[in-house]
Amino acid sequence: MLNGMKVAILVADGFEQAELAEPRKALDEAGAETLIVSPVQGHVQGWKHFDKADKFAVDVPLDKADAEMFDVLLLPGGVANPDQLRTLPKAVAFVRAFFDAGKPVAAICHGPWTLVEADVVSGRTITSWPSLKTDLKNAGAHWVDREVVVDDGLVSSRKPADIPAFNRNMIDEFGKGRLARSVRTGARAGARTDANRATRRCEPPAT
Repeated sequence: MLNGMKVAILVADGFEQAELAEPRKALDEAGAETLIVSPVQGHVQGWKHFDKADKFAVDVPLDKADAEMFDVLLLPGGVANPDQLRTLPKAVAFVRAFFDAGKPVAAICHGPWTLVEADVVSGRTITSWPSLKTDLKNAGAHWVDREVVVDDGLVSSRKPADIPAFNRNMIDEFGKGRLARSVRTGARAGARTDANRATRRCEPPAT
């Protein structure tokens, strides 16, 4: 379903391991290529609640990452992880670029914290870990307490227990996003072809 799709997984030290590992596994099984993007060099540290868990290899350093390299974005949670990312202008700009390009984004638990800093939640319905409710509402979002919420390419969930529903909706929305971009790309290519033909005829393109 997602064959060949490149997924950026943006994390800093302190991410909740299950919220990276389980969605990543689901994406890999759906045919996507998942790449960890991080400001941390070498390996980034996961956590299981209040305890250190495993380290994961960083595939793309944040300072070399460009949203144009990827089709979609996954933002795991964990308190320390987004709290660091939202202080980094490069990370905030990286996240915002996905929204500017109309690319799907999935965020779980504390992951939406970075969305607040990127100023991309105003007018959207979203869920998260409950402690983010006030920040998201202050940023203009409509916060709800649901297992999973899908709002125009943005998938959000509250906590690790929501991961099965999060994964299902994430994969579905990522697939829809690919189709929508393919249609838009085809339409743009068609418009360019019509314009070129019209230029050769010295006529304006048909409307």
